[in-house]
Amino acid sequence: MAALLEVADLHAGYGPTDVLHGVSFAVNQGGITTVLGANGAGKTTLLRAVCGLIRRRGSVTFGGAPIGTRSTEDIVRLGLAHVPDGRGTFVLLSAEENLRVGAITRGDRKGVAADMERMYGYFPRLRERRQQQAGTLSGGEQQMLAIARALMLRPKLLVLDEPSFGLAPLIVQDIFSIMRTVNREEGVSILLVEQNAKLALDLADTAYLLETGSVVMGGPAAQLRDDETVRKAYLGY
Repeated sequence: MAALLEVADLHAGYGPTDVLHGVSFAVNQGGITTVLGANGAGKTTLLRAVCGLIRRRGSVTFGGAPIGTRSTEDIVRLGLAHVPDGRGTFVLLSAEENLRVGAITRGDRKGVAADMERMYGYFPRLRERRQQQAGTLSGGEQQMLAIARALMLRPKLLVLDEPSFGLAPLIVQDIFSIMRTVNREEGVSILLVEQNAKLALDLADTAYLLETGSVVMGGPAAQLRDDETVRKAYLGY
């Protein structure tokens, strides 16, 4: 299977200090890749580096084109949508206005309207809250809105940072079910950083383990799920 995103020998960090040290990994076209690791391992930094949000060096290729020196805006236009930790909703805008912001780079009004309805199909709660100020939504509703807003871009790759954080288990199950549907039915590739390792490994086809800014293990998600070291350190059994 061809790789949609390829990262090789990536170094990234803040100021003069590197957090990532020669990280290499890939996301296959139509695949789901998860990156696991303890707090402070560099997972969020990895996603920010891929999206061009922080200083980085190394090779980052998206859809066969190098993007390591491209701006975040250019990377978004290529079809990479990022749902950051903390959700990043525009709290003073309504839920529907947030969705329209997600489609701001698109010029197809009919397509945007159709996708708006599609998002409401995935997330019926957002239809009920469409005129409500985003900052007044519950944590789960804000996470749904952040994912829906990213999907309004019609991305090739959806990058998610800790989508289950702080949410009730039933809402987390709903969100992961929708991500699986989006991947299977729409062919959207997914790069996922997730604190719930078991949930992430059940969703993903490929997984990497990050420790202190370096990849120490990678392969099929089922293989990592069955690895005794990973089970004890991250799955709790």
